[in-house]
Amino acid sequence: MDVFVNMFKCWDDISAYNCGFLFSVGDGIPRESSPFINNASMEGENIYEGKNMALFEEEMDSNPMVSSLLNKLANYTNVTQGVVEHEEDDDSKRKEIKAPRMGTFIGVYLPCLQNILGVILFLRLTWIVGTAGVLESFIIVFICCSGTMLTAISMSAIATNGVVPAGGSYYMISRSLGPEFGGAVGLCFYLGTTFAGAMYILGTIEILLKYIATNAAIFTGGEEATLNNMRVYGTCILALMAIVVFVGVKYVNKLALVFLACVILSIIAIYAGVIKTAFDPPDFRICLLGNRTLLSGDHICAKYVIENNVTETTLLWKKFCSDDPSLNATCDEYFRLNNVTEIQGIPGTVCFGVFSLDEGYNLWSVYREKGVIIEKQDMPSVPVPSLEEVKEKSDAYVYTDIMTYFTMLVGIYFPSVTGIMAGSNRSGDLRDAQKSIPTGTILAISTTSFIYLSCIILFGACIEGVVLRDKFGEAVNGNLVIGTLAWPSPWVIVIGSFFSTCGAGLQSLTGAPRLLQAIARDGIVPFLHVFGHGKANGEPTWALLLTALICEIGILIASLDSVAPILSMFFLMCYLFVNLACAVQTLLRTPNWRPRFKYYHWTLSFLGMSLCLALMFICSWYYALVAMLIAGCIYKYIEYRGAEKEWGDGIRGLSLNAARYALLRVEHGPPHTKNWRPQVLVLLNLDSEQLVKHPRLLSFTSQLKAGKGLTIVGSVLPGIYLDKYTEAQTAEENIRSLMGVEKTKGFCQIVVSSSLRDGISHLIQSAGLGGMKHNTVLMAWPQSWKQTDNHFSWKNFVDTVRETTAAHQALLVAKNIDLFPMNQERFTEGNIDVWWIVHDGGMLMLLPFLLRQHKVWRKCKMRIFTVAQMDDNSIQMKKDLQMFLYHLRLNAEVEVVEMFENDISAFTYEKTLVMEQRSQMLKQMQLSKNEREREAQLIHDRNTASHSTGMVKSHTAITTPEKVQMTWTKEKLISEKHKNKETSMMNYKDIFNMKPEWGNLNQSNVRRMHTAVKLNGVVLNKSQNAQLVLLNMPGPPKNRQGDENYMEFLEVLTEGLNRVLLVRGGGREVITIYS
Repeated sequence: MDVFVNMFKCWDDISAYNCGFLFSVGDGIPRESSPFINNASMEGENIYEGKNMALFEEEMDSNPMVSSLLNKLANYTNVTQGVVEHEEDDDSKRKEIKAPRMGTFIGVYLPCLQNILGVILFLRLTWIVGTAGVLESFIIVFICCSGTMLTAISMSAIATNGVVPAGGSYYMISRSLGPEFGGAVGLCFYLGTTFAGAMYILGTIEILLKYIATNAAIFTGGEEATLNNMRVYGTCILALMAIVVFVGVKYVNKLALVFLACVILSIIAIYAGVIKTAFDPPDFRICLLGNRTLLSGDHICAKYVIENNVTETTLLWKKFCSDDPSLNATCDEYFRLNNVTEIQGIPGTVCFGVFSLDEGYNLWSVYREKGVIIEKQDMPSVPVPSLEEVKEKSDAYVYTDIMTYFTMLVGIYFPSVTGIMAGSNRSGDLRDAQKSIPTGTILAISTTSFIYLSCIILFGACIEGVVLRDKFGEAVNGNLVIGTLAWPSPWVIVIGSFFSTCGAGLQSLTGAPRLLQAIARDGIVPFLHVFGHGKANGEPTWALLLTALICEIGILIASLDSVAPILSMFFLMCYLFVNLACAVQTLLRTPNWRPRFKYYHWTLSFLGMSLCLALMFICSWYYALVAMLIAGCIYKYIEYRGAEKEWGDGIRGLSLNAARYALLRVEHGPPHTKNWRPQVLVLLNLDSEQLVKHPRLLSFTSQLKAGKGLTIVGSVLPGIYLDKYTEAQTAEENIRSLMGVEKTKGFCQIVVSSSLRDGISHLIQSAGLGGMKHNTVLMAWPQSWKQTDNHFSWKNFVDTVRETTAAHQALLVAKNIDLFPMNQERFTEGNIDVWWIVHDGGMLMLLPFLLRQHKVWRKCKMRIFTVAQMDDNSIQMKKDLQMFLYHLRLNAEVEVVEMFENDISAFTYEKTLVMEQRSQMLKQMQLSKNEREREAQLIHDRNTASHSTGMVKSHTAITTPEKVQMTWTKEKLISEKHKNKETSMMNYKDIFNMKPEWGNLNQSNVRRMHTAVKLNGVVLNKSQNAQLVLLNMPGPPKNRQGDENYMEFLEVLTEGLNRVLLVRGGGREVITIYS
């Protein structure tokens, strides 16, 4: 079974975040490692020697026996090829990987505990309690912990729905919601992890400069100097950590246990200090002037002292009295009116001031503006009006450094509950991930939630309010506030928190590059491809460099309180989509959704999703919008440029469900006229290499549709499906590729049929699904229809016309399609001429309007021509047509063309004679294929010569009688009728004297040819220079014997025009004047 172990080994250069992806040889598509993938190396082995399964022996290659399948499952391992193996594999030899041994406690519970408990607990929780009060702090912690608990429940359901390779939230979201959501949220999670590294480094520097080496500051002065110190030291620490991660990640992993021990010992020290405080409170005295908190220092907390009956002023007196030690000095007004008192910073749990509404004010919030003096609420004081002046002159007070409010505190606190993905990121190292991940994660969240909630109550009960609000411990000799409560010494918390934040920063710089490498190697974000590479052993060098640069941005911000809300946004967005993934999978009820973790429900997932979304806007609405904008841009980029992946994600399933629901809704009946738009079936011709003959037909489709409605691109391959399967696939790939180039959005359908005629019929009948069926067929005019060996012969064309009519579908036939514009072309002027001969439901009106929505035709003007007979009032017709277009809200020029009845010209008779002779010859003569082709060509040549002769002989008949009259009067009409009566008999006799055989012609064909010739002349006269001519397409004859003649009529009707679109309506109204 070594082949199976090798098949499922992770890449050499991927650690916990991207283990579990496998490139399948041949297609280049990353796939999840799975025991169901057939192993090519087993093909040569004679596995099925027995004869018991001879009936299934031909299927053994693709469908293995159950016994073989179970054997693969039993030996399946998904071991993380971690960074330790990379560092120890100096000879580039794969070492034998032992089966994972980590259980719930070591593999999930402790890593989650280490990641959740961190810098915010040690540096900001006491300040949050003092500022927001116990009640609101309790609400903040409860809301945040509830969000992570609900997310953990959803994550547990996803993680236990099959084997989850190491990859954390990115893997779960991308495989549940698709590559677009997965890539967007994965990159957000990466940014969150990177900024978390910046936050931990800033916390490390704050502990170092504020509480360990207070004299190590390079810059001295005010707030800006502090920020510059953070930037300089933060950049140095970041560079050092990046070098450590680059050189030896194994040391980071080995030190993880030390960092975890620091966290646990610090928590124990806090609880031990609380117990000791109840009996023996530590001596941390706070000096107050009135109710204002004073900075601690070397001075005595008094205005003056009496020694040997001599009153001497103190250093505090000099601070407020302009360094004048005399008792008669001019002192600060507030200093003169108020007394100096000294109180205990930690009075102990016996006082429980948090529960005393009369004496203790830790229960309620104390929000202040930036630069306000920290005051004790229940201490009496004498106010003075010149408060602003005091604030400017005195540096003896403790001031607030930022403006505080509830939502800001939520944003600062939330990073302290992140880290719940630590267990799922290590799923490859667990003995039983499906059992350990839910148990360990939920237990860790429960433990940390208890720690946070209990610490809030204990801090409020044990520590004085002014000390809690003193963020940097300036009133308690510069001690870490939480350290003042610890036992046996404040240094336990200081050292423990320092190493804890260092370790957390190293872990972030280790994990973030590997997450980015996993996303890059998935291939869903093209511009990240370079970050998939690394050192020879797979370490993500380029990803580490990018991570360090982004982390430096957080360092340059230089404020932990400003960086925390940023990473809160990205983590909250990640948790939001974990909940969404679980809810979508649950509601879809896909057969593959069978989590072992049963304590979940879609309502909990939606509640968690809503809570995460609410927390995003509570923390900072503008940061939330920016984070959403970043995720949205990444989503659209992946959708537009990213590689297509089929991961069986929930969004695809949701789309299928939505499509099914919509199809069932539209199945009830045809759409209303107001909702009608052409749903087009495009019939393409393919050459011998399965390439499209007329690509511009797809260009015209995209111009007509503009991405709206349904487009089905179909083609027919003659033959048998079993023989033509490969060619059908090739044809479909070629058509899809051309559709992408021409930006034609739609579906492709290839039909293999025994005959071309039947295949087209099948497409017309069965293309589409339910209510999403085509109502219009678009095809190219068969230019070589007179050649009998043409695959798309005139018989197929005429039958297609008949079938679309029978199916009540509209038909569009583009003649001279190769002259139609491509999508890149632009018409700067010209006309789209509509020749409205008969009413067919309004298709002729609607099509130019749709075309002019596209950039190609936008600057073309629309002209509508209609033909008036002798008995019609052309003036009234024009007025009625203009009013009709006005109600249709269409802008077009209107022209009524009047044609009187005249005698049939000699050219018409000659044209009809040649047509009928050709038809008779092809029917009567049983010629071979080559002889038939030569005969057809001979008749075509004769037809061309006759056309030239006929034009000379009938020059007068064509020009004079067919002169177009634009306006009829009563007198003109009467005179023309009398003139026709007098000359008709004479002309009729003279015309047959020219050629006696004309008298034997089918008079119906003669009349049809006469109409085609006359109408063609009129159209040429008006629309020869038009960019596009739309013309009513006459229907085929009911008698199938005249199909060849029908093709000739259409040829004559459109002769001499560059671009023609023959339109045949589907028998229903498609345009209306009503709203």
